[in-house]
Amino acid sequence: MKLPVVIVGGLHSDARKEVVDRLLRTVPSSVALHHDLSTAAGGTVRRTVRDALGERDAGDAPLVNDCACCALREDLVPELERLADAGRTRLAVVELWDSVEPKAMAEVVVAHGGDVLDLTNVITAVDPALLLPYLGCGDDLAEAGLEAAATDQRTVGDTWARQLEYAPVLAVVDSEEAEEADAALLGQLHPTARRVAAGSGELAEAAFAGFDVEAAAARQHPACALLPQDAEESGVGTFVWHRRRPFHPERLYSALEDLTCAAARSRGRFWLADRPDTLLAWDAAGGALCVENAGPWLASLPDAAWDLVPAVRRAAAALDWHPEHGDCCQHLVFTSPGLDREGLGRLLDSCLLTDAEYAAGPEAWRRLPHAFDSLLDPVS
Repeated sequence: MKLPVVIVGGLHSDARKEVVDRLLRTVPSSVALHHDLSTAAGGTVRRTVRDALGERDAGDAPLVNDCACCALREDLVPELERLADAGRTRLAVVELWDSVEPKAMAEVVVAHGGDVLDLTNVITAVDPALLLPYLGCGDDLAEAGLEAAATDQRTVGDTWARQLEYAPVLAVVDSEEAEEADAALLGQLHPTARRVAAGSGELAEAAFAGFDVEAAAARQHPACALLPQDAEESGVGTFVWHRRRPFHPERLYSALEDLTCAAARSRGRFWLADRPDTLLAWDAAGGALCVENAGPWLASLPDAAWDLVPAVRRAAAALDWHPEHGDCCQHLVFTSPGLDREGLGRLLDSCLLTDAEYAAGPEAWRRLPHAFDSLLDPVS
């Protein structure tokens, strides 16, 4: 019988500890495994194993390639397998360190522990009063002492957004400082998540509910992500902008700062006229924007290549297929308190090709200024 494993993560460390403690008290014979990456400056990562009564075991894992997160990946599965072999643990709770993202750890557990480990869920712990302050924080993790490696260039805001949006379960702790707007923001950022109170019996049930690592990855892939719908509640809004015409690269580039700062969180996929075959990912939080090449649009692929594309990607494209452009489109979603929908819509529309530019056709589009080369094709 495989050992059930639940991952609990999140930058809200006090909330995370509360959720883990609750699971240890609720599920008999459960243990929590934690790797403290703050000790990496000394050349090791500190590993602890505890149960509801306190610490049971501790040890050090050496850094791998001067990377604390790599050490965690190398040490995690063997430690879980040791717990499984002992046969005394009903649930292993992997409490991730602050800035460790659950996606990478979930994939490690599934890929390397499949014979003896059963990843039963991924939970992100949330203090609703801290939701917006963390999401809006553009500080580098290194500035906050939260980097997972010497080369870690992530920010607090984008790390928190991914931790939040990957997990199918959000465990919410009680907070006297939380307001209605915080609950509305949480619901709009991840509307499909199951929200449970950290102190409820529902938490233990959620820990065993089941987890599909491939479906979780698909939910975050820009080509098939299930993005939030238009919403407005308690002063918090989500604005969905969907167009078929490509962006003029130079006009969009000039508007990037205003668009990035227009919302606490924005994400989606977009289409540049000078790169008509390339699906581009938009990911912004805390005033920082990441633009990435996410591969080709399906419309640009030969028919023979479609069999190599995951079914979930083909299904997502079919739902949004256009007779002329296929799956090529603009689909951007902005979520924030005090959102200026009309202003955002006007600015985005102004960045599209004009009627004359659009009529010139794809060959002319490719000759437009390549304003995004510095972001997408940096010189190494």
